[in-house]
Parts: sequence; C-alpha cells; structure tokens
Amino acid sequence: MKPDDIYYSQTWSYLALRRAVGWIGILLPLVLFFGDFLLSGKSQPLLNISLYYHTPMRDVFVGSVCAIGLFMFYYRGYDKWDNIAGNLAGLCTLGIAWFPTTRSGPLDFPGKVHFISAAGFFLLLSCFSLLLFTRKRTKPTRRKRIRNRIYIACGIVMLLCLLAIVIFFNFLQEHHPDSSFVFWAETTALCAFGISWLTKGGSLYPDKKI
Repeated sequence: MKPDDIYYSQTWSYLALRRAVGWIGILLPLVLFFGDFLLSGKSQPLLNISLYYHTPMRDVFVGSVCAIGLFMFYYRGYDKWDNIAGNLAGLCTLGIAWFPTTRSGPLDFPGKVHFISAAGFFLLLSCFSLLLFTRKRTKPTRRKRIRNRIYIACGIVMLLCLLAIVIFFNFLQEHHPDSSFVFWAETTALCAFGISWLTKGGSLYPDKKI
C-alpha cells in the first residue's frame, strides 16, 4: 500500500468516526423512546432523556454516552483549543454516564453532577459548532462557507435549547410537572449536534468526495 493510500484510509476512518458520533446523537433519543416502549409499554416519552437510565434502556443510554465521550477524548483538531474542548467534553460525558440523574424530587449529589455535566456538554458542543468548526481558511471554498452556516445554525439551536431547558426548570416545571418539554428540547439539541458532526465528517457539502 502506498503512503498516500494509508493517509487516505486514515482520513476516511477519522471522518467515519465523526459521522458515527453524529448519528449516535441523532438516533439516541429515538432508540431510547422506542426501546422503552417495546420493553415497558410506555407510549409517552419520559420527562427527559437522562431518566432512561432508570429504565431497561439504561445500558443503551450509558453505552452511547460513553462512546461519544471516548471519541471526544481522542479527538484532535487543528490546535490546542480543539484538544482542550474535546477533553472537557469527554469529562462531561463521564459525568453524565456515571452520575445518574435523580429519579424524582430535588436533585441529590449525583443528580447535581449530572445536571452540571449535561449543561457543560451542550455548551462545549455549541463552542465546537460556533467557534472551532467555523474557523476560516485564507480562501474558503463556497462549500466551506455553506458548512459554516450549518455549524452556526446548529450551535445557535443548541444554545437556545439549553436556555429553554433552564427557563423551564426555573419557571415552568412546577406548573407542568408531567411535561416532556425537556425531552424534546434535548432531542432537538442532540439532532443539531448530530447534524454538525455529520457535516464535519464530510456527509454534507464536502469539498471533495471522500
């Protein structure tokens, strides 16, 4: 195999990992909901995605989050800021996976760690989309400019979803205790995360076919 063939293979594999992470983000809420429906018969989504830890879908939830975290730890970008953001996001995923959310009532210590980790995770993913993925080349191609618009849109959606969740917890949850609003906000944020990483993986508007 020629050196350029090895480089091509490694590049394709790295892009494939980005796509895989994107698909995990997009599919995770759907898999959790339909899996719990098949196993437990629940026809409505839970209050939030993290509560699936307390269902038969726990292993899927923890395994998927750990898979994203593992990739984040090994993610290497163009400079130290990519690496720092990746490592911090990886730490946040460990907090999400290893410290389950409180099932009901006020947050206990694991629940607080989980909530802080989840908020930090979405903030860091927004930074990836808004600040790191959009860095301009000297002469960005037309497709690169289109990709930047996708990254910015995804980053804004994630921030808006996070803000909506905070507002719901602080002002609306008491009046709507059985609402699945947070589940759908998290689902939307994860879809935005997935689209951003699918784009980074070359699925949308690549400069050249990989």
